[in-house]
Amino acid sequence: MSKLIEIRDYKPLLDVQQNELAIKLVKSFFQENLATGLKLHRTTGPLFVLKGTGINDDLSGTERAVTFPVRDMGDARAEVVHSLAKWKRLILADHHIEPGYGIYTDMNAIRADEELDNTHSLYVDQWDWERVITPAERTTAFLRKVVKSIYSAMLRTEFLVCEQYPQIRPQLTDNICFIHAEELRRRYPDKTAKEREDLIAREKGSVFIIGIGGPLGDGKPHDLRAPDYDDYSTPGDDGLPGLNGDLIVWDDVLQHSLEPGSPRETAAPVGQRRPSAALLPPQADERRTAAEHRRRHWAVAPVHALLAQGPHRRSAGQHMARRHASPLCRSRHQTHLTPRKHTPKATQKQFIIIKFYMETC
Repeated sequence: MSKLIEIRDYKPLLDVQQNELAIKLVKSFFQENLATGLKLHRTTGPLFVLKGTGINDDLSGTERAVTFPVRDMGDARAEVVHSLAKWKRLILADHHIEPGYGIYTDMNAIRADEELDNTHSLYVDQWDWERVITPAERTTAFLRKVVKSIYSAMLRTEFLVCEQYPQIRPQLTDNICFIHAEELRRRYPDKTAKEREDLIAREKGSVFIIGIGGPLGDGKPHDLRAPDYDDYSTPGDDGLPGLNGDLIVWDDVLQHSLEPGSPRETAAPVGQRRPSAALLPPQADERRTAAEHRRRHWAVAPVHALLAQGPHRRSAGQHMARRHASPLCRSRHQTHLTPRKHTPKATQKQFIIIKFYMETC
C-alpha cells in the first residue's frame, strides 16, 4: 500500500446512508444511459471459468488468478475472472448479435496481485460491455464517437447527482479532448507516463489518450495491455498506431489523474478488439517482442480458435469499474462511483467520479 495517499482533514458532505443511496443512484442511472447510448442489452456474466480455456482475461500477462478445484469435475481447476474481455466476444456470437448492437454485464472479480491504493483493491465490481462493429468502423473516428457517447453518459449522471445532492458541485468539463500517447510523450519527453497523465489531466480536465500498449518513440509503451485482444498496433486515421485508449479525468481530491474508464483498472481503455486473424499463431519470422511471446502462448487456447472461426470477429468493448474499494485502505470506503470530497483548500466541494475501466481494443 505504498501508493496510498493520506487525505488530511477529510470531511464527507454525505453521511453513510446518503452515500449508499447516491451510489445506488449512480449505478442505476449510468448503466441505463450507457446501454441506450451504445445499444446494449444486459446479460449475466460468470464469476469463475475453467482454467486453461483462455476465457479469463490475463490483463498484462503477469497477474495470478485466484484458483480452486471443482470436486464434481475431477478436481479440475477453476479460476476467478480478472475481467470478461474474451468471454464477451463469445457471447456476441452465441447471442447472434448484429453489428451496431452489443451486451453489457455486471462483473465481480478478485485480483490478488493488484497494487492497493485509494482507488484500487483486491475486489473489483465493474460493468463490462462489448459491441459488434463492422470493418468500416475500425477507425479512430469511430473510437472517438464511442468515447464521446460514454462521456455524455458521465455528464448526465453528474448532473443528476448534483440535482439530488446540491452540496455536490459539478467538476467534469463540458467536452473531452483527445491526444495520442506518442503526442503526449513528445509534449512531455522528460516525464514518466503517469506524470504525463497528471499534467494533461490537470490542464484539460478530461482527456482520452489513444494508443495504449504499443511501443512509443522512445521504445517504451505508455502502459501495458493484453496483446491478444487490445488493438494497439493498427494505424489510426492520423497514421499513429492504436485503436484503443484510456479515459482519464482530474481528481481534485487526490490531486492526480484518475482513470474512470480504466483501462487497466482505472483508466478507460476504450477501443477496438484485435481482429481474429491476429489471435492465430504468428509466423516464425515475426519479431518476437515480449507481447508477441505471450500472444504465441495464448494462441493455443480454445477461446482463440473459437473467436477466429466465429461470426463476430470484430468488436469494441470496455471495462467500467463501479466499486474498487479496498477494506485495507485505512477503512476509507472509496469507490469509483462514490462522492468525492475536496480538501479544505478546495472549498469543500464534492462530486461523483465515474471511474470506469475501459479496456476496449
